[in-house]
Amino acid sequence: MSMNPDRLAPSYLEQSEAVRARFERIRQREVILEVRNLGKRFSSAQGEVEALRDISFQIRRREFVCVIGPSGCGKSTLIRTLAGLESHSSGEVLLDNRPVDGPGSDRGMVFQGYSLFPWLTVKKNVMFGPEMNGRGGDEAEQDALTWLDLVGLSKFANAYPHQLSGGMRQRVAIARALVNQPRILLMDEPFGALDAQTRSKMQSHLLDIWKNIDITVLFITHDLDEAIFLADRILVLKAHPGEVQELIEVPVPRPRSPGQFSSAEFLATKARLEELIHPPMPTESEEDQVVKPRMIRFTDVDDNVE
Repeated sequence: MSMNPDRLAPSYLEQSEAVRARFERIRQREVILEVRNLGKRFSSAQGEVEALRDISFQIRRREFVCVIGPSGCGKSTLIRTLAGLESHSSGEVLLDNRPVDGPGSDRGMVFQGYSLFPWLTVKKNVMFGPEMNGRGGDEAEQDALTWLDLVGLSKFANAYPHQLSGGMRQRVAIARALVNQPRILLMDEPFGALDAQTRSKMQSHLLDIWKNIDITVLFITHDLDEAIFLADRILVLKAHPGEVQELIEVPVPRPRSPGQFSSAEFLATKARLEELIHPPMPTESEEDQVVKPRMIRFTDVDDNVE
């Protein structure tokens, strides 16, 4: 889709034939995750707080969905609830039509912090999950080496986490989450602590991994560019309480590349996200419509003083 200087910028709702066809194919796949009228309340020193209200959406197999929203919209509360790490107050979460009522190996979780065991080697970190699930040492080791090869870290199997860069440690965390072959990978701002260059590399690396394996991804981020670059669809939440504002089908074609950041589709989608998350301030004309109290000048008072 190219921009014509003689017409308005394209809408984020406009899709090329290839993008429309891709979404038609996605809609034919089975639903992996379904969230129905999810609500979350908790008690605080100030009283009861409503963190999430009436959240509903579906994610289909091999979809990549990003969740964004302003501070206080409950992004992390949502993903922790989907992971079974927090309970919900109302509604339900279904994974393959089964209720989620606690943690499970059918969900892989990657946090912003690397959450690796510093006393274990890279290989042993990845082996930890399979061993806990009852696999023998040899089988667990082979599984770990397979996934380390997939994330490009075979040479560092016997290294310790402190010997790796931030990006490499996060790749180990991804391998550790995937080694149990979960149905869905839940990622809570996993690249938020990385520098811009490493973050860009990790985004491309994650897309390569996702392209080559049968995995569905739900990815929390506060970065609009990251959401557009990675996602098939973007779930936009509003804050206080967290509610669904819009679920956007990203019109940027795949495969994705950094060169698309300046494309018309990308910029139109980013403009819509900015509009939703950072609504424009009232204009001067709108402010003039607000009834303002009359300001009393000292001269008004002085004129009445004898």
